[in-house]
Amino acid sequence: MNIINIISVSVQSQYIAEQSNPDHEKYVFSYTITIANKGQNPAKLLNRHWIIKDGEGGVEEVMGAGVVGEQPYLESGQSYTYTSGAILKTPVGTMEGQYEMTTDDGQHFFAKIAPFTLSIPRVLH
Repeated sequence: MNIINIISVSVQSQYIAEQSNPDHEKYVFSYTITIANKGQNPAKLLNRHWIIKDGEGGVEEVMGAGVVGEQPYLESGQSYTYTSGAILKTPVGTMEGQYEMTTDDGQHFFAKIAPFTLSIPRVLH
């Protein structure tokens, strides 16, 4: 199996109405991500890189070590789930990115995170 394809990433997003304030262009979303090692070799998540786009074309990039303060190490067949959040100034936006990973033998690769939508309920059809 190609080393780039050994990590799968799935995402579920949710609008957090009680923390949002649409009158002040503040829309809060949570997203829960599961990172699964589908390959034969263990891999460690080193860094994250997010591109967050709001509905008006505004772009924010977020980079840093690990996720939620951790750098999970995944053996073959293991998965890691975490929840984080994003604040947009519009009711709809998208996120995408990548995780920088390394194997035990020092090979670095990137696990892509496909674009996903952040949207308040009933805004998109």
